[in-house]
Amino acid sequence: MAGSGPDPLFGLRNNFYIGAYQAAINNSDVPNLSQDDAVERDTLVYRSYIALSSYQLVINEIDASAATPLQAVKLLALYLASPDNKEAAIAGLHELLGDPAIGSNPILRLIAGIVFTHEQDYNEALKHTNAGGTMELHALNVQILIKMHRSDYAEKQLRIMQQVEEDHTLTQLASAWLNLAVGGSKIQEAYLIYQDFSEKYQMTSLILNGKAVCCMHMGNFDEAETLLLEALNKDAKDPETLANLVVCSLHLGKPSARYLNQLKLSSPEHTLVKRAASAEESFDRAVQTVA
Repeated sequence: MAGSGPDPLFGLRNNFYIGAYQAAINNSDVPNLSQDDAVERDTLVYRSYIALSSYQLVINEIDASAATPLQAVKLLALYLASPDNKEAAIAGLHELLGDPAIGSNPILRLIAGIVFTHEQDYNEALKHTNAGGTMELHALNVQILIKMHRSDYAEKQLRIMQQVEEDHTLTQLASAWLNLAVGGSKIQEAYLIYQDFSEKYQMTSLILNGKAVCCMHMGNFDEAETLLLEALNKDAKDPETLANLVVCSLHLGKPSARYLNQLKLSSPEHTLVKRAASAEESFDRAVQTVA
């Protein structure tokens, strides 16, 4: 990171944070970067490709000689590419984390946190992320603690972020996540954060979904549907858009099966898919009992 003067990666980083992944990739040719900044640039570009589901490209392009943060990103791509790769990817992460020379690398710890959060092993995730050190690590801590239903601890992490930089995009996002988790009058505050983003930045699926979830919490399902269909136009395979459309459609009394089927195809591991499968099994068992 740049010590003084303008941050050469600010625009790239911000595009990544708001979910403008293609824009991050397209605008990644930043001149005169230091070696550390060049590695960070590459990690952001490859993580953008991962967000666009281009896992194989990342796996193919990062070779064994690449820096530790890039090796970690490759393991994330491997982990997400196929359920068959999960054990190998997690073993690879443990190997890197166990090396005293590189185990404390912030990108490595971040990727470990992301992977173990996917595994729903939140205690293991926090073991690597809890020390913080970067805004992304603090933001991930907020997400993990919300998933653990510990909004009190999430708020402490958010306060740390606010002390570092209140207007930082990740601080604002973390504030919106926490407001949604707390609920009640805080939902309107979360909506205003996403509204502010939509006025400042290009509209992305991440921003549209954020606004839509706020609308659903406030009972505005028609507005939520409009936002989600706009998000679907931007990315027809985005799991969060499809999952939110399933929920929104059910509330509106509209058919949701097609969205659920698309979600099963694009993201078979998604929580909503697993819940639906579990409900179907329970229903089938109940029918068999009656029969």
